[in-house]
Amino acid sequence: MTEHTRRTLLASAAATAATSVLTKPAAADVAPARAEWPPPLHITRITQEDPRYDDLVHRGNGRFAGTPDVVYVVGSTEQVVDVVTEAVHQGRRIATRSGGHCYEDFVDNPSVRAIIDLSGMTRIYYDPRRRAFAVEPGATLGELYRMLHLGWDVTVPAGWHPLVGVGGHILGGGYGALGRAHGLAVDHLYAVEVVVVDRSGKAHAVYASRDPDDKNHDLWWAHTGGGGGNFGIVTRYWLRSPEATGDDPTGLLPLAPTSMLHFSLDWNWDDIDEHTLTRLLTNHGSWFEAHSAPNSPDLGVYSELTLFRKPFGSLGLSGEVIDEPGADQRLTDHLAAVTAGIGAPSTTQRYRLRWSAATHQGIGEDGKGWRMKVKSAYQRKRLTLKQIRTIHHYLTRTDYTHPHGAIGFNAYGGRINAVGTTATATSHRDSILSLVFMAGWDDPAEDDRHLTWIREFYRDVYADTGGVPVPGGASDGAYINIPDTDLADPAWNTSNVAWYRLYYKENYPRLQRIKGRWDPLDVFRHALSIRPA
Repeated sequence: MTEHTRRTLLASAAATAATSVLTKPAAADVAPARAEWPPPLHITRITQEDPRYDDLVHRGNGRFAGTPDVVYVVGSTEQVVDVVTEAVHQGRRIATRSGGHCYEDFVDNPSVRAIIDLSGMTRIYYDPRRRAFAVEPGATLGELYRMLHLGWDVTVPAGWHPLVGVGGHILGGGYGALGRAHGLAVDHLYAVEVVVVDRSGKAHAVYASRDPDDKNHDLWWAHTGGGGGNFGIVTRYWLRSPEATGDDPTGLLPLAPTSMLHFSLDWNWDDIDEHTLTRLLTNHGSWFEAHSAPNSPDLGVYSELTLFRKPFGSLGLSGEVIDEPGADQRLTDHLAAVTAGIGAPSTTQRYRLRWSAATHQGIGEDGKGWRMKVKSAYQRKRLTLKQIRTIHHYLTRTDYTHPHGAIGFNAYGGRINAVGTTATATSHRDSILSLVFMAGWDDPAEDDRHLTWIREFYRDVYADTGGVPVPGGASDGAYINIPDTDLADPAWNTSNVAWYRLYYKENYPRLQRIKGRWDPLDVFRHALSIRPA
């Protein structure tokens, strides 16, 4: 079935669904009102005496625990306005939580006295007035994929784990298995509704869109990769692809794949020596150097090479390919190139999943509660032999026996790199891989040991550029959705390149100006927040 035929068959049902959404005229700079069903939650103020308190303040990295005076559980934009105003007038420092996957202490921090919990705001619907799909920040990626698929058979390229919250994920750019084929999540962000605080301390909601004539356009731009906790609280996102036309909702976002071709290969660490690992990483990096242009025929191929420490027992290559004509051959060619000269894997899997099932893989483990340290880097080219030797050393060191340390090489590039570096706040637009360094443990007494291992690992991989992936050479900075306060610590960043350039590159001065305009009191701040100009 061709894409045109498929969209035509969807159009009639979608038109009927669209007319069922009630709207009324609204001012140009605020979001349209609409009938709400089910009605929003009422504001719930949860203090330390409440039995729900412990659960609400322990939803992130297990290394951190805050003691806020109050957790506001809210269900609407109006309620967010009310509680922000209340907290500001009471002098309480604010932090916001939706999915709860922050790797640093931006929410669970002793200085935060009021948490605004958005997990009750989960509505997803088509907004005919905006000709876009509205999504509230408490929805998870799994819920977003499910509703877009069931209602209109469309999707958005975003992260792979279904339990990640939409609220924070989109703000940092958002990439996943469909990114090479369709770009980042923010490349499909049409508008945002944001609760901001003016100079008088009064909170109010602002609508900002991709329309260049929108007087609030700069606020929209800041939310296309500027990261969370910087400008205000997003209470609604609208999604529509920039090239989409008309008012048929089935044509306003990429069509959901019918199915995905999944694969995984695992090797026993006992069969891998330094030479073999060098060959594997060189093969993998070389393939992405050759197949990551925006017009590559292999944009439907997404893979992750995950190298756990040797005590874990295995390392693996896994991923998925959009199931379209030629998918089997593309996967075969990809695997042949990456595994050339490598011994046979100990296990191999290759199977198809319908799209609805593919978006809920890995639902059982989301990392919450673990004590973690995570670091990131973008690569414009494959790693050098010196870097690969360093990786082998840290993964096989016998003086550090913990199994749950790893480095992952995630596919990037393709249509992500078709967008200009200043078109969105996400400036990393010519990379081929996104690297993730990870360490996870459960004993607080071992914090120093594990933190030392991962910090030294990252530093030594990027030893030639001051311990960090300085933009402009083979590497290209770091991903703000994996915040790492070490990048602002001169003990670990000796590059003389500031942390904000690693995350935002040349877009940082514009983000500073926007910060000064929309958050003049610096209400929304954390250890790596954008500083007012």
